[in-house]
Amino acid sequence: MMAKVLVLGGGFAGVEAAIYLKKQDLDVTLVSDRDYFYIYPTSIWIPTGEVTREDVSVPLDKLAMKHGFQLIIDPVTKLEASAKKVTLQSGRVLDEYAYIVVALGQDKIQHKGMEHTLSICGKPEEATALYERLDALIQKGEGKIAMGFGGNPKDTSAVRGGPAFEVLFNVNTYLKKKGVRENFELTFFAPMEKPGQKMGEKALVLMDKMFKMTNIHKRVGSKITHFEEDGICFEDGTKIESDLTMFISAGTGHRIMADSGLPLSEAGFVVTNEYNEIAGFDGVYAIGDSAALMGPEWRAKQGHVAEVMAKNVAYNISNHAQNIDAKQSYMAHLNILCVMDTGNGAAFVYRSDKGGKMIPMPIIGHWMKKMWGWYCRYSKLGKIPRIPGM
Repeated sequence: MMAKVLVLGGGFAGVEAAIYLKKQDLDVTLVSDRDYFYIYPTSIWIPTGEVTREDVSVPLDKLAMKHGFQLIIDPVTKLEASAKKVTLQSGRVLDEYAYIVVALGQDKIQHKGMEHTLSICGKPEEATALYERLDALIQKGEGKIAMGFGGNPKDTSAVRGGPAFEVLFNVNTYLKKKGVRENFELTFFAPMEKPGQKMGEKALVLMDKMFKMTNIHKRVGSKITHFEEDGICFEDGTKIESDLTMFISAGTGHRIMADSGLPLSEAGFVVTNEYNEIAGFDGVYAIGDSAALMGPEWRAKQGHVAEVMAKNVAYNISNHAQNIDAKQSYMAHLNILCVMDTGNGAAFVYRSDKGGKMIPMPIIGHWMKKMWGWYCRYSKLGKIPRIPGM
């Protein structure tokens, strides 16, 4: 009889786990709170109207039919890890699975007044709201726009900085194309002294050059106290005035984890070993943003690391079910890898133990990222072959 596996979460980690667990010929059920897989890295173009939410969403039922896993659209409300028991919002209880893969993502640190901000890394609806708000400002003909991200002192890997830079540079390019850039004040903000430091010192120098070239103001190094309808207030008593504030709050442990019985890090993420196993919980794994990421100080939670974890866990579960000892670790795959888009080009960013590099790619970089989005969608749907390592 095939071992039964329950995957919790329909993001990068969960979808990849379900696909690869099916490749191992296991009986797989995926539970998600929404009926589509959302390609966050290419949602950066929603605020400028280059793509719509539909363009960056893949229906989960299509993925389930293609790959042969079962699908339940019903939010998880409780996980009792030791009993391998999951309760869903509808009241349905799932407790007949030999293995559980936790891929529920993370929650966001809450700041006072955050209702006055929108995020590109939050609910997909917020990206569409950013488009509408930006469009209204363009109709008005002028405005002040501030975009930035926050930190998590308890876990620096849970900070999403790249998308804030990308949306900001894309908005700059968009306003230039519209011929109204000089009527807008653009400001980047972050509480840390050197935002983007994970990418390496060379990248920081290049980022500063880009800010100067694009006439984007920079406000860093003071803690954010709260947000107001018309701006962002800092601990040093200063305030950035803003008609439109985009803020990507740092991640913190998913609320479901708090009562799951699983061991948690100080920031609330599930503590696993390098094989994504959890000590004392045989058959329960945590991957992607739900897991505390091991590794060096510069490590960062990214989609490609989540997918490596997912593939490894599929391999490890398949072997465990057959009493085979071989396991795969994610540690060798820890790096920062992104194509940071600017709307008219991009910069290739790579960071590993050997250091970091940032290579400008005018024009072609933008189309490379566009191609990646197309590849991500159609390779997941099985319409084009998967490229090894991608």
